[in-house]
Amino acid sequence: MEENKWRSRRLDRLGSAIFAEVAGWKEEARRAGTDVIALDIGSPDQPPAEEVRNVLAEAVRRPDVYAYPGTEGSENFRTTVARWFEHRFGVELDPARGVLSLMGTQDGLGHLPLAVSDPGDAALLPDPGYPIYGAGLAVAGVEAVPLPLMKENGYLPDLDAIPEAVWARIKFMILNYPSNPLSAVADLAFFERAVAEARRRGVLLVHDNAYSEMAFDGYRPPSVLEVPGAFEVAVEFHSLSKSFHMAGTRLGFAVGNQRALESLRALKNNIDFGVFQAVQEAGAAALDMDMREPRPVAALYERRRNVLVDGLRRAGWDVPSPRATMFVWAPVPAGWSSRSFAREMLARSGVASIPGDAFGARGEGYVRLALVEPEERLREAAERIGGFLRSAEPVK
Repeated sequence: MEENKWRSRRLDRLGSAIFAEVAGWKEEARRAGTDVIALDIGSPDQPPAEEVRNVLAEAVRRPDVYAYPGTEGSENFRTTVARWFEHRFGVELDPARGVLSLMGTQDGLGHLPLAVSDPGDAALLPDPGYPIYGAGLAVAGVEAVPLPLMKENGYLPDLDAIPEAVWARIKFMILNYPSNPLSAVADLAFFERAVAEARRRGVLLVHDNAYSEMAFDGYRPPSVLEVPGAFEVAVEFHSLSKSFHMAGTRLGFAVGNQRALESLRALKNNIDFGVFQAVQEAGAAALDMDMREPRPVAALYERRRNVLVDGLRRAGWDVPSPRATMFVWAPVPAGWSSRSFAREMLARSGVASIPGDAFGARGEGYVRLALVEPEERLREAAERIGGFLRSAEPVK
């Protein structure tokens, strides 16, 4: 095939193409007549609350919402974020300088390296970790230094094991708890150690907290900004995509260190003009609703987790039960690679997953399953997988 002269070599560094590959597997299976249960992409299958949808519908009818909205976000949205953050985490934010609206956390995480670092700098990123972390570094020309996350450490990084020579090159480090894809969690004591290390090293601590509201068994994930002194070195990213079922509207926000937020805002001032005003009003309504009454989203995913995990265990696959997120991080049975297992499981059972190596070298040996189908479909998925496990021979 002729080389595409209009393709940047930078695109080859944007991470795994496995998501597109799995989409091709699903399409192939559907053409063969298979009823595919898609547990690969973490896209919520539920709509936002009716109240939120009504606010959005009313806002789009108003003629005044169609001007450029402004990169920083509307005053109403930023003020509501600040009120929600204090309500949820007990942390006071400056709505004017300490809150920045985003087109989802992926927007912020993908652009942050361009805003706070230069080509040749280095950054620590989790391995396994969400692919946008590495993609953002690739676009910015920043060296990615893997931060190993090991099961025996509860998937928490050993910051003390990082050599002094590596720390000397690090501009920022990315943490993500609750974690995608690992579903790992961290307590406030861990963030206290991470903040202390960031302050000692003079690096920016970037925390992706997109799953803060999707936790189970009474667990409530903290914010890194609860740690005294965190505002000196930390920014945190939040999303309305998962917890509020607003994935398609593309809305999130960044909070924390004002200088880092100013840099990100300055970059985005040259790239986009902000989130559609009607979407911001819907987002503010969702946060307001969350402050008035408990949201059922965590309970929904907890029930789904129980159905899938219990079903898989009955089928003979001993998968861990996550305490948070919408994912199950499942070790593949002996004799399989991540990719061969995911490929054969889809072909033979019709259940789609993402191979763990899509999230980094240390993801090999696992697959990620997303809790994005109703309980009856998850029950069926577990039964189908059980049949596959009983009949399939490992394929390398």
